[in-house]
Amino acid sequence: MTEPTPVPNDAGGDSADPERARVRPEGDGRAVNTQLTRPADDTASGSSDGAADADTTIDSLWRKFVSCPNQRIRDRLVLHYAPLVKYVAGRVGTGLPNHVDVADLIQSGIFGLVDAIEKFDPDRGLRFETYAMQRIRGAILDDLRAQDWVPRVVRSRAREVERAFDRLGARLHRTPTDAEVAAELGITLQELRDLYGQLRLTSVVALDDLVGAGRESGSPVDALPDADAVDPAAVLEDRDNRRQLAEAIAQLNERDRIVVSLYYFESLTLAEIGKVLGVTESRVSQLHTRAVLRLRAKLGEQANA
Repeated sequence: MTEPTPVPNDAGGDSADPERARVRPEGDGRAVNTQLTRPADDTASGSSDGAADADTTIDSLWRKFVSCPNQRIRDRLVLHYAPLVKYVAGRVGTGLPNHVDVADLIQSGIFGLVDAIEKFDPDRGLRFETYAMQRIRGAILDDLRAQDWVPRVVRSRAREVERAFDRLGARLHRTPTDAEVAAELGITLQELRDLYGQLRLTSVVALDDLVGAGRESGSPVDALPDADAVDPAAVLEDRDNRRQLAEAIAQLNERDRIVVSLYYFESLTLAEIGKVLGVTESRVSQLHTRAVLRLRAKLGEQANA
């Protein structure tokens, strides 16, 4: 009996691997390629093996860090748990004013993560993620309090007043009066008004928000006046006044035009103009007065036209 001819595999070559293809003859002598399938759970086991390898790597890093702490291993742990910082910063940043940058919260949270890594004890059986999230949140809140100029007592009283307003508004279905708020808080009306004075410190709005209100974008710089900026309307008005003055001067007689030109454009004195025209200084003064009166009259006519 002849040996069966191997059937080409998927790649087009001969199948020499008995695990991939097995050839068995049938009754008519033809060769049939019988594929051996891999177990169905191999793919699933591959992904689970990757997760297991990652867990093993983190566990080994923790063992190395506990036995011999050093900055290189700590930095690798920080990179691995860095997404925790972004998550916690996003949760804490919800409800904060718009001028609070989430990037600043993340920076504060990184310090909390580093502190958590250095103080975590794996032998206690706690999950590091739970422990680290508390430390990260605490570091972010501590940094926010350090930047806040309002005392914590005032912040606490502000929250009490807000809750009193909410309770009374839900109960009365209207805006409560100061006397009703004072009664709800158990204080006098004067004490409530003094408290309002303290709470003014908490009512701070970013200047960017005020300037950009009702506009798509804006900056406080855009609202500042520029003392050196040229006013287009003033330029046009000055240009028009110069045109009208030139037309009015052109309508004067020759001697009046000379007096006006030498006095206002050449900056000569009346005595110097008198020498140019060959007349006395008093006569130049009379010519100057007459020219000015004629100019005023002509400019008035142009304005009324």
